[in-house]
Amino acid sequence: MTLIVRSSPLHGAGVYTTASIKTGERVLEYTGKRLTKKETEGMYADSEVTYLFGLEDGKTVIDGFGTAAFVNHSCDPNCETDQIDKRIWIIALRDIQAGEELTYDYNLYDVDPEEETPCFCGSKECRGTMLSPDEITRRKRVLAQRKRRRLKSAKSRRKAA
Repeated sequence: MTLIVRSSPLHGAGVYTTASIKTGERVLEYTGKRLTKKETEGMYADSEVTYLFGLEDGKTVIDGFGTAAFVNHSCDPNCETDQIDKRIWIIALRDIQAGEELTYDYNLYDVDPEEETPCFCGSKECRGTMLSPDEITRRKRVLAQRKRRRLKSAKSRRKAA
């Protein structure tokens, strides 16, 4: 199988296959420098894109380098990611035809509630965000807590005045 990086309507550049891929096939490994979660803090603060991929241990992060870093997000993807023996693989969810762009659902998590993570995949399944469903719920809870604290603080200031 040959993969190429070229212009994508989803986001700048994307990864395309030049040969068909069968369901369940390991397509590509997500490679790059392994860092601790702490080492990545603020790493991409001044950038619109990041290539960080968290491992299941919750402590290790891959700073993506190589072809896999260009696989775009979709809410209706043709691939998924899986950690196998401490390596991240992009695996075909269905048969993929030659010429198709490879995508997987980023399911972002542990994102600052103020940070925007819009999705422009255009699928009928689009959530409008690259956040995981669990992260969407967590974010709503955190933002509601912040709002309650601000309202409580404003009431306290009014009473004091």
